[in-house]
Amino acid sequence: MSKPLYRTCTRRRFLKNAAGLVAAPLAPWVVPASAIGAGGATPPSNRITLGLIGVGMVGRGHHRGFLANPKTQVLAVCDVDRWRREDARATTEKTYADHRASGAYRGCAAYNDFRDLLARSDIDATFIATGDRWHGVATVMAAAAGKDIYVEKPISLTIAEGRAMVEAVRRHGRVCQVGLQQRSAREFRLACQLVRDGALGKIRSVYVIHPGTSADVQLPAEPVPESLDWDLWLGPCPWRPFNHRFVYLGPPINVVPWDFCRDFGGGGLTSGSVHAFDVVQWGLGMDESGPTEIVPLDPSPHPELALQYPGGVVAKVVRGRLDRRRHEIPKGWDERTGIQVFGALFVGERGWIHVGREGFLQSFPETILKDYPSTYGPLIAGRSHHDDWFDAILARRRPACDVAIGCQSTIVSLLCCIASWTGRTLKWDPAREEFLGDDEANRLRGRAMRAPWRV
Repeated sequence: MSKPLYRTCTRRRFLKNAAGLVAAPLAPWVVPASAIGAGGATPPSNRITLGLIGVGMVGRGHHRGFLANPKTQVLAVCDVDRWRREDARATTEKTYADHRASGAYRGCAAYNDFRDLLARSDIDATFIATGDRWHGVATVMAAAAGKDIYVEKPISLTIAEGRAMVEAVRRHGRVCQVGLQQRSAREFRLACQLVRDGALGKIRSVYVIHPGTSADVQLPAEPVPESLDWDLWLGPCPWRPFNHRFVYLGPPINVVPWDFCRDFGGGGLTSGSVHAFDVVQWGLGMDESGPTEIVPLDPSPHPELALQYPGGVVAKVVRGRLDRRRHEIPKGWDERTGIQVFGALFVGERGWIHVGREGFLQSFPETILKDYPSTYGPLIAGRSHHDDWFDAILARRRPACDVAIGCQSTIVSLLCCIASWTGRTLKWDPAREEFLGDDEANRLRGRAMRAPWRV
């Protein structure tokens, strides 16, 4: 018999009394000081219990961060790759055992099907780091199950899924953080605040990197590995035969193998550039809106793009660096400089700001950054994106990259994909979330889901 799509779950109260937890058969890891909250440590009764859905390349790193965070307790992990889920369970139990006087711990469950994880009433929140194809369904189901959520970027595979996710999170009163972690990074907070406060004067243009998008592909069928649940890996996507190019089993490597296929993702425009588009949206104050026109600038399968924003600002998606044969070169800019991966170059009437990962931040003239008021200090204080989520859960507030913000930034990535796939200029209505006068493009806002999955 097939499993029901939705299951009724009740939510555990965050602040059970400590005696009840200590008496439980699978008590959280206990260090004498933290067990009573001494020395500023978080007592077990105040920890947020987590279930992790997806512990591959991205999820594995987050998993270790959660294990090191005293605010949380990992109770369950889930992955359709047996090696990954069992490795995550073993890592969890070893980590917690190392912090117990007995040196032993058996309190982390490992699931193949994420519905089993969501059915647990003792899990407060879930972290979703599956492929894009699962983000919409898993988030909607987690919200309905009463869980708070951290979902990796891009928030969804389609525009329609993203909107359904926002509505589900709001309807069930959940806290949902999107993994666009630059919202919590000091250099990005300062750069975007300066842009919004007019340090560059009127913004004329913004530049981000173009990494390409996905395509329709057909690969030959291969035997499904015994350690992989291929049907659950596909999830709501159209059924297709297994091929090893879609899935790297076992220990993760630093690559997302499946996003070259349009059934599973949008390629670099969604898996990477969504971070850059999030910076553009943030810096331009467009978190509740977006561009109104998307223009492919050349006829290639991966064209450079121009995004027209209200007020005359144009965001240009370029191939790595500015070239005076195709682009206007801002005063003070060295053409040999590549635009930062996941970052952005804001150009205004008074100069420019270039921001990227790992603390990268430059301006022209340099005084734009050197002379910023000390009052920016509290605004730009960076902290962990995880900690922001945990604090938001406890305070019942919206986190730094709330689900609606992540939805809008993902929409920009998807607009660029659709413009690339159709090869023509698209007019977009951000309020109604529809293309003007283009039925084909409007059909690409959503996709049919394979039964029984839905949002």
